[in-house]
Amino acid sequence: MKLFSLLKYILSGISYGVALAVLLLILFPSIAPGLHSSAFISTFFKSDNSEQAPLSFAKAVSIASPSVVNIYSEKIEVNPRYGRQARKSTRLGSGVIMDARGFILTNLHVIQQADLIKVVLQDGQLLPAELIGFDQHTDLAVLRVNADNLPVIAQKPNQSSLAGDIVLAIGNPLNLGQTVTQGIISATGRNGLSNTSYLEFLQMDAAINEGNSGGALINSNGILVGINSRKFTQSDPQLNIQGIFFAVPYQLAYKVMRQIIENGKVVRGWLGISVDNYRVDIGGFVIGEVIENGPADIANIKAGDIVYQIGNQPIHSINQALDIIAETPPNTDLVFKIYRHSKAIEVVVTILEFKG
Repeated sequence: MKLFSLLKYILSGISYGVALAVLLLILFPSIAPGLHSSAFISTFFKSDNSEQAPLSFAKAVSIASPSVVNIYSEKIEVNPRYGRQARKSTRLGSGVIMDARGFILTNLHVIQQADLIKVVLQDGQLLPAELIGFDQHTDLAVLRVNADNLPVIAQKPNQSSLAGDIVLAIGNPLNLGQTVTQGIISATGRNGLSNTSYLEFLQMDAAINEGNSGGALINSNGILVGINSRKFTQSDPQLNIQGIFFAVPYQLAYKVMRQIIENGKVVRGWLGISVDNYRVDIGGFVIGEVIENGPADIANIKAGDIVYQIGNQPIHSINQALDIIAETPPNTDLVFKIYRHSKAIEVVVTILEFKG
């Protein structure tokens, strides 16, 4: 203890001495002629007035932009008004290089019914593209080009987005050349393979114009979060709708791409029911209509049954349940745990392939 007290006493004395020396130098600069008081003061009390770098997403764009391609799909049309002379129409869009083997994701409506598809890389290379397959429910298509050393976009397997995330849309709007628009995620959907609608996409306010479709939606780190799809449209042309655009979430787009590459199409499981509502008190969904001769009907599932578990997965929402069914391979047997008239029963259902 005596040694500690002695050290404390010495350190206190040194501190007071340094403080006194600084004060004397400020008040009486003549005692140290080599030090100009103003220079000393400005150095000693210098504040950090350096200008901060402006907020910029240039790094994220530089990471992702080489992987976003321009897509030109050509269709040969014969119109009787032109004496049956063939006319070539070109549709404009964008795509994202997802795999070093040359697989590119884009929107189905960009290349639908095309007789010839061309891909232009950001370094200027023009490549013919082969259509591998497509999925109408998500409006996605997979192309393939034959090229080496392709710049693959950065991906994160467990990538998910939240409302409020900053996003950047990269594409080729109106054939102006590669363009970046910025916005935020306004709302999120889900990432499963069950039938999709606007509510299941990422909604954002980054502008999507003709030519942007199929391009990349990235976050501020340059990671792919979605495939740009479309703007919101409805039947009333009098409504001036702004800032509502949609993208397919990355996880859903990736699942669709893998199935198309492996099967040439997306294979979804089918139960053959409609859903009434979710019962929070029970933790299950209520069966509405049961389609005649569908898998549920064959397994003797009834309207009004409450499904609270499928396989080994308890049901937390209708969307989760539909995704479990959709992602189950056809001809797979699943055990459904059901409440029927307050009695718990188990039913084995053979899931079939969705043909819709």
